[in-house]
Amino acid sequence: MNCTTLLPRHIALVAAVAALTAVPPSTAAAQVSNDVVKVGVLTDMTGAYSDLAGPGSVVAAQMAAEDFGGKVLGKPIVIISADHQNKADIASNVARKWFDEQQVDAIADLVSSSTALAVMPVAAEKKRITLLSGPGSTPIEGEKCTAYNVHYTYNTYSMAAGTGRAVVQQGGNSWFFITADYVFGKSLQGDTAKVVTASGGKILGDVRAPFPTTDFSSYLLQAQASGAKIIGLANAGADTINAIKQANEFGLTKKQNLAGLLVFLSDIHSLGLSTAKGMYLTTAFYWDRDEESRKWSKRFFERHKKMPTMVQAGVYSELMHYFKAIQAAKTDDADKVMAKMKETPVNDFFAKNGKIGPDGLHRHDMFLAQVKSPEESKYAWDYYKIAKTIPASDAFEPPDPSCPLVKK
Repeated sequence: MNCTTLLPRHIALVAAVAALTAVPPSTAAAQVSNDVVKVGVLTDMTGAYSDLAGPGSVVAAQMAAEDFGGKVLGKPIVIISADHQNKADIASNVARKWFDEQQVDAIADLVSSSTALAVMPVAAEKKRITLLSGPGSTPIEGEKCTAYNVHYTYNTYSMAAGTGRAVVQQGGNSWFFITADYVFGKSLQGDTAKVVTASGGKILGDVRAPFPTTDFSSYLLQAQASGAKIIGLANAGADTINAIKQANEFGLTKKQNLAGLLVFLSDIHSLGLSTAKGMYLTTAFYWDRDEESRKWSKRFFERHKKMPTMVQAGVYSELMHYFKAIQAAKTDDADKVMAKMKETPVNDFFAKNGKIGPDGLHRHDMFLAQVKSPEESKYAWDYYKIAKTIPASDAFEPPDPSCPLVKK
């Protein structure tokens, strides 16, 4: 037997091997780990922040998955959820279990700064993505930043830049703070104090209240004794609601004004317009702002029986942006997906030309709103007048050099 008789058989064998190992171009280009894109919504399901995030954040995530078609790159999108109870240790333990045992690709919401700051380093270690809609503290994109985090909806500086500045401009030039005694409250007070003093106001004092708190009487009495024109509430959710209700009951609002530094639509709904009327607040989203926001919010209402807060709208928007980034990157690899998320502007009902910076902060327009009086409200959930659009460049600070991802 000579080589001329072997050659056709050799060619046939090579062709057969090539056929077996060849992968269709579409399959080769698209890679999804474990053949599923799994998102965990880790939030406060029953506590002080459950109304502004909680089950509503889970609904928003499910809507995003469904609206994207239930699949990305041909692989199913799965949404799971858990209650972190606003406890950092529970949040980090759930996150680690999700990453190690359930192959979760991204965690959304997180709602409180303490839980976010506990989960972010775990996600970075595992090279998984965190999408923060609820937390507000600026260290998230500062010294605590990671390459796998997006701070999406708002931060404490954006709240201060809106509400703090507006109140001082209207004559509220002396302040006393009642502050939630953890990283979020301290960050919110600090950012607001900077804006107040830069605008010509002065700080007369502050008091720290444990989180959560139901009885604000002693803190309100200290605020009353300060003689400050403005009592700044550096808290959120049920704490803000309780503080505002008790301030009205004690008669403080007859001589002093309240500034809710982080107020959500759900808070106004709980308080009622008679109590909250006239209050200024800053928000990233209002359901009734335009036709696009109304259309999505009415769909959300059909599912949740409440209009969405900015946190819940942010969960939907951040997940749609995440799914689009996977589609564009043709993989769920966290590094490639983060690169796509940062290079692609956000344009939807939530934000126009929003941009995620090198520090992971999503910079977009914010809105200064004033709560309507009962007489001004014409229909259910008609609560806000948009007083001003705050451009992204004014609402958010430039990237913080303390973030290792920011070029010095």
